[in-house]
Amino acid sequence: MSNALEKNSGEFHEPLAEILSRVGAEMQDVAVLIERLEPMLECEKVASSVDAMEHMKLLQGIDLAVQKARGLADFVDAVSNDVNVDHLVDLTTALNLITLSDLKKRLSSDVETPVSADTYEKASGDLDFF
Repeated sequence: MSNALEKNSGEFHEPLAEILSRVGAEMQDVAVLIERLEPMLECEKVASSVDAMEHMKLLQGIDLAVQKARGLADFVDAVSNDVNVDHLVDLTTALNLITLSDLKKRLSSDVETPVSADTYEKASGDLDFF
């Protein structure tokens, strides 16, 4: 990843290939977070409290969401490999649309931060209220 950002008229521009790579990594992280819900839904308590047909639809929906997130991540990664490395993009407006600060940080730079799935897995029962 490039540490250099091109400054042009007060805006910061980053290589599109690197941006797409970060987006792909975040989509993989989303898939992991969703996938971790499945064991909770397969729990006997949960399964017995929900209609069997609804339970099956819920599990299939989660599986579909994981497949879509992974498919989109692979797609974005493949596109990033074919993007001209000299193509720069200003992320200012796009980043302003993101409200999760850790996601914004991971998408805005090439600073290595742990993916959120790992962070939440290692949390010791801490709870963030939002």
